[in-house]
Amino acid sequence: MTQQHLLSAGFTDPVHDAQHAFRRVLDALSRPGQRVTLGQPVKGLALGPAMAHLLLTLTDDDTAVWWPQGDSAEANWLRFHTGAPRATTPAEAAFAVLTGTAGLPSLDMFAAGTMEAPETSATLLVEVASLETGPAVEWRGPGIKDMQTVRMAGLPENFWAQWQANHASFPQGVDIVFTCADAALGLPRTTRVRRLEGVPGCSS
Repeated sequence: MTQQHLLSAGFTDPVHDAQHAFRRVLDALSRPGQRVTLGQPVKGLALGPAMAHLLLTLTDDDTAVWWPQGDSAEANWLRFHTGAPRATTPAEAAFAVLTGTAGLPSLDMFAAGTMEAPETSATLLVEVASLETGPAVEWRGPGIKDMQTVRMAGLPENFWAQWQANHASFPQGVDIVFTCADAALGLPRTTRVRRLEGVPGCSS
């Protein structure tokens, strides 16, 4: 662990900040498609503030985190603050940190839970280039009144086709929280997605 990342901050007020961040991520997942603001930048850390605060809030020494791009400094920072171990494969992860969406692994590589214990599935924390621009998709399902139009930039072309398969496996399947800077947006497995503007791989 480098001195820089050993000294990178966690929460200023751990109890209050964690409670606030937890409420915000619950809001994001219970109201899919609605952005929430989460966190301030962490000095010396190469993660967006929303991603950093999600990790500090959601992980502990029982939740393995998968870092796909050899982000050892950030993994060491997180272990220092929360005790979260590093998963060696996607299938072992309770959480996955995905900051380069061009190389986003297939969703079926992550733990989907079981019919008896769907809560043992993984949650993916995906940092995207924008939560305001990009191809439009229509979200429907629990927590959404009628329909929510969502735009995100930087996802692979086949992502929404993968999401359809993930949604179809309910109650199994992964959940996702997208982040960009200090904003977060939840996509639980219960959400149905329909393409707009000809988004590849997502049928109407």
